[in-house]
Amino acid sequence: MFLSNRKKFDSLTEQEIVALAISSEEDDARIYRSFAAHLRPEYEASALMFDAMALEEDTHRQSLINLHVNRFGTDIPLLRREHVAGFYNRTPIWLAKALSLAAIRSEATSMEKTAQKFYEKAYTKVQDAATRKLLGDLAAAEAGHVDSAEELSAQHLPDETRNKENAAAHRQFLLTWVQPGLAGLMDGSVSTLAPIFATAFATQDTWTTFLVGTAASVGAGISMGFTEAAHDDGVLSGRGSPAKRGLASGVMTTLGGMGHALPYLIVDFWTATIIAMIVVFVELWAIAWIQNRFMGTPFWRATLQVVVGGALVFAAGAFIGAG
Repeated sequence: MFLSNRKKFDSLTEQEIVALAISSEEDDARIYRSFAAHLRPEYEASALMFDAMALEEDTHRQSLINLHVNRFGTDIPLLRREHVAGFYNRTPIWLAKALSLAAIRSEATSMEKTAQKFYEKAYTKVQDAATRKLLGDLAAAEAGHVDSAEELSAQHLPDETRNKENAAAHRQFLLTWVQPGLAGLMDGSVSTLAPIFATAFATQDTWTTFLVGTAASVGAGISMGFTEAAHDDGVLSGRGSPAKRGLASGVMTTLGGMGHALPYLIVDFWTATIIAMIVVFVELWAIAWIQNRFMGTPFWRATLQVVVGGALVFAAGAFIGAG
């Protein structure tokens, strides 16, 4: 059995609680500045808001330092969140690079509210009057942080600015994930129809058809993924990370083909083929819906492009295999 070397919150002295609050405020300010640096190239208004929130944390940290100096002296113990069992955790700073604008805003709100709730809960578990007062003051300070965050949001992010940034974030999501993923799904679903159903009708062997379908799907996924990642680094086009686009395209291409290859794990040929046809029908209509929902393509045009095109490819594969 491994014993934790972290201290329990109930065992902390008042000095240690103040020291813990100081280090927490310092960490939060650093996280907000990381958010601001991450957002600044594309979302200047949100970056300014997080810069202001970081300054708020600096102010609270300085107030806590002054309190510590007055009550306990200048020697502040080194005590951080990870040293205390049960203390709330923060998202690692490096994770900011993987978060969307909406996720970062949500994380900031959660940071402030979690701190407030923690101090309020800790307040109810402490008997010493002085310590209870200190925890109550910290809870009130965190509640003030939440109010300050809302005020800063209103100051730096009026509705018009917020709507513009949200629209830009949505567009980036479409360019980085939806568009490459949709292209991959279309390619995987349509381009594998002919080899899979040609093999099916030519051999009427479900295992052979499954192997051919798997090979075609995985091969197409690798090809589409590398092609998407290599042909545009995203710097000039603004389409985002080539690695993300390549991943979206490659994975969706493979899934598009595997959808109608997997039914051929069923031993009975006609059962497997009927199920595969149903899956193809669902895939093609799903692609048409995604085009209409996310890309703004008129539904009749999407249907004509995808469903009719897919039906022709299927018919070609079945005809060749039957011949």
